[in-house]
Amino acid sequence: MKNIFLITLVISLLSCSQNIDELNTNVKNPETVPGEALFTSAQKELMDQITSTSVNRNVFRLFTQYWTETVYTDETNYEIVNRNIPQTTWRILYRDVLKNLDQATIELNKIPTATPTELAVKNNKIQITEIVKIFAFSVLVETFGDIPYSEALNTQIKLPKYDDGLMIYKDLIARLNTAIENLDTTNASFGNGDNIYQGDTSKWLMLANSLKLRMGITLSDIPSESTLAKTTIESAALNVFKSPEDSALFTYLGAPPNTNPLFTDLVASERTDFVPANTFVDVVNELEDPRRALFFDDNIKDPDTDAVIYKGGTYGSSNSFPNFTHFNSIILNPEYKGILMNYTEVQFLLAEAAAKGMLGSTSDAEGYYNEAITASILDWGGTQDDASAYLSKPEVSYATAGTTWQEKIGTQAWIGLYNRGYEAWSTWRRLDYPILIAPETAISVIPVRLTYPVNEQTLNTNSYKAGASAIGGDMVGTKLFWDQN
Repeated sequence: MKNIFLITLVISLLSCSQNIDELNTNVKNPETVPGEALFTSAQKELMDQITSTSVNRNVFRLFTQYWTETVYTDETNYEIVNRNIPQTTWRILYRDVLKNLDQATIELNKIPTATPTELAVKNNKIQITEIVKIFAFSVLVETFGDIPYSEALNTQIKLPKYDDGLMIYKDLIARLNTAIENLDTTNASFGNGDNIYQGDTSKWLMLANSLKLRMGITLSDIPSESTLAKTTIESAALNVFKSPEDSALFTYLGAPPNTNPLFTDLVASERTDFVPANTFVDVVNELEDPRRALFFDDNIKDPDTDAVIYKGGTYGSSNSFPNFTHFNSIILNPEYKGILMNYTEVQFLLAEAAAKGMLGSTSDAEGYYNEAITASILDWGGTQDDASAYLSKPEVSYATAGTTWQEKIGTQAWIGLYNRGYEAWSTWRRLDYPILIAPETAISVIPVRLTYPVNEQTLNTNSYKAGASAIGGDMVGTKLFWDQN
């Protein structure tokens, strides 16, 4: 009987010990997260960063003078340090996007596969994760210049060195080529964990080539890289988006926290911080652009005729919200899709490539230009007749608008990319059109880059100093390696 009691006691103690150990496991904060979940999270963080209009993280609609501020005018006067905008941009892209994608790759590589199909699906997930990594790194390079890259995601290195921006960009193109080659469009990938293409690998292949086209264009003004730029453009051009249905659009939902950030920033917050800028409104008014009624609300009326007037706030100054045109409800819908890249942008890129003599004939530029403008008008809700009438205007027609191809394409791309602040900023920096003028109250020139974060200056000082020196100084007016014209 004594032996039976002792055996029972031991079993009981072991059972209790096991239960106690289980109490130490936080099931709501797992030690490992599936690669698919990390990918989904990173994808949303990237889209939120690009789509947001919060002055704490995305000020590019202001830099491109689409919008201006009403009460707080720091950002339209290019004060970006008070709110530490560079730090937020840097942190989100490195920590919330790239680090999650890097860990996603590690976890995806661990997935066991028993069949060739399972292996192909696993590989597709890895390649798509790589494409999004390349996209995020390209944004960082185009925004800051030299950045941590080779040592950036290594958790053992606390103070990563800054790598040369051009070297990074060329390596990203090489990585993109590899991902394109290894993507298997006959098999699936993330499914519903992918809020852009729902796992459609053929669409991801088109996005990868569209990104490659954009990166080739970005290098095209560097004389030493003209051959690489041309081969990159040519190899990508046949496999880019073929129609608006191919565009990389992120699906937002109708309820927080998964609504479009514009709804969060402009509606849910009940703030009235922004109105369309006179810089942009005056141009589309002069052109009688058919998209005006789709870009803007009809809240301002002529007191005599009751006709709608589109009136932009003075860029860089305080503006009374009720006295100026407001935004159309189209972009205020909580489910309004975020745009990573779209067909309109790709057609403008093809027009630019042709005009530069890097794709087909220079005469092809007109066809791409017309298609880009038409796609934009249709995308916003206009008609084919609207597009045809607009393109027939001497101020818009490729044959008669402007004095250079840069002015023609740059001006219309600026209009066609409305509400896409970051990409419009990059296009403006590359083409130098339209001619934008800083307000008299501005503290600097219109920024052509973000300065490095304060945390980098204070914590990663040696690397920061080397990086800042290599690009010619850590100033918003320092032109980056790809923006020298």
